[in-house]
Amino acid sequence: MHQRRQFLHLARNTAAMAALPRWAWAGGQLRHDPFGLGVASGDPTPQGVVLWTRLVPTTPASLPDSVTVRWEVADDEAFRRIVHHGTATALAALGHSVHVELTGLAPDRWYFYRFMLGDAISRTGRTRTAPHPGQMSGHLRLAFASCQRWEHGHYAAWRHLCADAPDLVLFLGDYIYEYASPHDTTGLARVHSLRHATTLADFRDRHALHKSDPHLQAAHAHCPWAVTWDDHEVQNDYAGSAGKGDPAAFLALRTAAWQAFYEHMPLRASSLAAPGFALHRRLDWGRLAHIHLLDTRQYRNLQACRSPRSSGAGATRPDDCAALQDPVRSMLGPVQEQWLDQGLALDARAQARWSVLAQTTLFSPRRYPSGLHSTDTWDGYPAARQRLLHSIARHAPRNTVLLGGDIHQNYVCRVPAHPDRPDGPALASEFCGTSISSRSGTTQDKVDAVARRNPHVLLARCDQRGYGLADLTPARWTTTLRCVDAPLREDSGIHTLARFVVQDGKASPERVA
Repeated sequence: MHQRRQFLHLARNTAAMAALPRWAWAGGQLRHDPFGLGVASGDPTPQGVVLWTRLVPTTPASLPDSVTVRWEVADDEAFRRIVHHGTATALAALGHSVHVELTGLAPDRWYFYRFMLGDAISRTGRTRTAPHPGQMSGHLRLAFASCQRWEHGHYAAWRHLCADAPDLVLFLGDYIYEYASPHDTTGLARVHSLRHATTLADFRDRHALHKSDPHLQAAHAHCPWAVTWDDHEVQNDYAGSAGKGDPAAFLALRTAAWQAFYEHMPLRASSLAAPGFALHRRLDWGRLAHIHLLDTRQYRNLQACRSPRSSGAGATRPDDCAALQDPVRSMLGPVQEQWLDQGLALDARAQARWSVLAQTTLFSPRRYPSGLHSTDTWDGYPAARQRLLHSIARHAPRNTVLLGGDIHQNYVCRVPAHPDRPDGPALASEFCGTSISSRSGTTQDKVDAVARRNPHVLLARCDQRGYGLADLTPARWTTTLRCVDAPLREDSGIHTLARFVVQDGKASPERVA
């Protein structure tokens, strides 16, 4: 509870009045729409959903400490048939963010929602509820995405994602990047004037910058999202309570970053109710899909053989790093590991058709020609990966699919039951998506060399930016990898890189296009 008290104490004692984010002054014009950061919804259940917005004042200190915001939910976009309405309080201590935990809705239905403050009305958002727990839904379209560094590309991918009409977006980490824009702007799509984020005000500004993008706002308003984080929401390659520099200063930075994350995401207040930040959770889509959304940052051990105060995690050779094989090292932490093990057992008992492990990075082993092992992906936590594989094998949910991000590359894999035998039987399927905009930092020749050494890797591409679409039916899972044509152009077109199908009862993707 100490972390919880620290979090709320900081919320009460920082920025007694929310000021206009510094990015809004960059062009010399002020935003006068109090809902200028858009609206969002998240974490749908059969009875409800979380509605979100955050107020932006017209001038510094123009909002009181507590503001009452009205909200409405309707069956129709014109709001002629309002089914629920109410008020919510936006507090300065939480950045004047609004989180409405709506209940009393009908299962498996689309709804429209909006917020009001005085004469101002937000844009209209569209959201939906999940099916009844016992229902075998005929179809679910998931979109999964991650990694949207502002400077590396425009967000045309979000515009195309709206046209692809998903029911739910899974965002798998690196919603913001904490860096200042580089001095060398060669090859960048755009820049910003914000400093490297270290304080609550900095992280609020950074989230507001990203939320100012119209395509990202449209994607949030299009359908509900379920979000998790990776490292750049806080600090590159941080692990649990370990980060760069002075430990006490890092923990203060982390607390500020976590608060800003909550303030800008459609999350339930229960995420603040546990020591730390309770982000791992389950979302059930009837019996068609049980989604386990994981937190791979907060509870992990420090990367193997990493200096405690180094700026990031690198790669290592197994022979030079005995800690890599330490059996107690964990990516998820023991409590989350147990929670996930229990969830997989529940999936098997409930006869869920698809067990979805939505997490933040590549799960399958990746052997490099150099003999190095990445320490920041699951390759850096081989014992933890083996425990999860044993859990899947022991409980035997009907179909297991892993989704990931982080590496800014598209990977499609047969997940081997034994990582040391990558050409052996597959236990699950994996789709690790590329970034919305962030560069990969490698070349396709190097990626091709990796793929040749890893027979379970069915596709590996580092030269594309975009997102994944997953169409789920009781009979099959179809993943379509969507990639923008020109990441540096806001008006970029889009194309399909590849399409893979996972048949019910067969743990291996098959390429069909």
